[in-house]
Amino acid sequence: MTRLSALLMGVGIIGHGQIVKGLLILLCEVAFIIYMIGPGAANLAMLPSLGDNPGGEVWNEAKQVYEYMEGDNSQILLLSGVITCFVIAAFIALWVLQMRHSYRLQVEKEEGRHVPTLVEDIRSLFDSNLHITLMTLPCIGILVFNIVPLVYMISMAFTTYSKEDEHLILFDWDGLNQFARVLNLNGNIGRQFWQVLRWTIVWAIFATFLNYILGMVLALIINRKDTKWKGFWRFCFVLSIAVPQFVTLMIMNIMLQPSGAINVLLQNLGLISNPLPFWTNANWAKVTIIVINLWVGIPYTLLQVTGILQNIPVELYEAARMDGAGPVKIFFSITLPYMLFVTTPYLISSFVGNINNFNVIYLLSGGGPTYVGDTAGQTDLLVTWLYKLTVDQQYYNLGAVIGIMTFVILTVVTLITYRNSGSYKNEEAFM
Repeated sequence: MTRLSALLMGVGIIGHGQIVKGLLILLCEVAFIIYMIGPGAANLAMLPSLGDNPGGEVWNEAKQVYEYMEGDNSQILLLSGVITCFVIAAFIALWVLQMRHSYRLQVEKEEGRHVPTLVEDIRSLFDSNLHITLMTLPCIGILVFNIVPLVYMISMAFTTYSKEDEHLILFDWDGLNQFARVLNLNGNIGRQFWQVLRWTIVWAIFATFLNYILGMVLALIINRKDTKWKGFWRFCFVLSIAVPQFVTLMIMNIMLQPSGAINVLLQNLGLISNPLPFWTNANWAKVTIIVINLWVGIPYTLLQVTGILQNIPVELYEAARMDGAGPVKIFFSITLPYMLFVTTPYLISSFVGNINNFNVIYLLSGGGPTYVGDTAGQTDLLVTWLYKLTVDQQYYNLGAVIGIMTFVILTVVTLITYRNSGSYKNEEAFM
């Protein structure tokens, strides 16, 4: 019966006494066959070409009129093909599982063990197999709303889907040509990619470590025994978190315009004769963005570090003082190593978050002020450039390539950094 299940799914399970379960699996096979005979086969047939019929007006000899004929839509054909591939993969997984289940039932029957009934299987889903019940719906949700769209978007990187040569409705597979364009140092897109990547890394380093260092210094100052009104000072700095970030960034953008409040105030005081180029000069814009990000990011570091400082064992400090260590020696020998040991995952997540920090860049400078090419600005990060490529400029294939490259860079940096940190190598102890 188990061998027969290789052809008729669920037959082995039916033969071993689990009739309802076997019939449901057999019904799934019938539904799969019907789907593949109908739209499934058509979807797979169109996947290699992604369509070639542009549609338009066609002359009808019988009626002696022009009729509009709808053409192919490569987006729908690509999505349908991807979905069909996932359906086939799910069917193969179900086939393997039912074969294993049928064999297990056969072994249990031969050994004289009890074969669970349908009622017992249902009860087990709320007892010993509760994890299956709880995880099934989330896993389906992740598959439908995350993995399938992700594969669909990744597939676009290997096509000609863009406004170039009017490939927005009908497009074709393009292999690795778009990756070659992005990585080519001598090409227009390649030059833009490497310049944007360089600024993205510089920005992420400054935004991460300046926030971390200054937040730590601020926390140390407030946490000193001699500092009065500790709660008040923490409240003052943390208050900026209560204001939505996009509101703060938009206000800062307006205040630093050539005719904004800051320039007007400085001119009225006679300190400057011409407006400062906060957003009109590339270097000024980069420094301004980093400084404003300190205002936004330091309070979060302050909260993180304050809790960690209060958990450092007092005995370590007392022993260091008895050995004659000063404040600087204590900081670099105890406080900083302890902080780095505990906060390495936080630093990594902050670095990744800053590489993908869309809000700060887009709401402050919009990626400007000047362009390094025809698609990217001097302060664009990879994520804001990706947004412009897709939403503003309709280079969907290039946007997919940039998304893949960003993912690869973040994955490599994160894995290498974390696996070489003390937090990973020695999770149980400090120093």
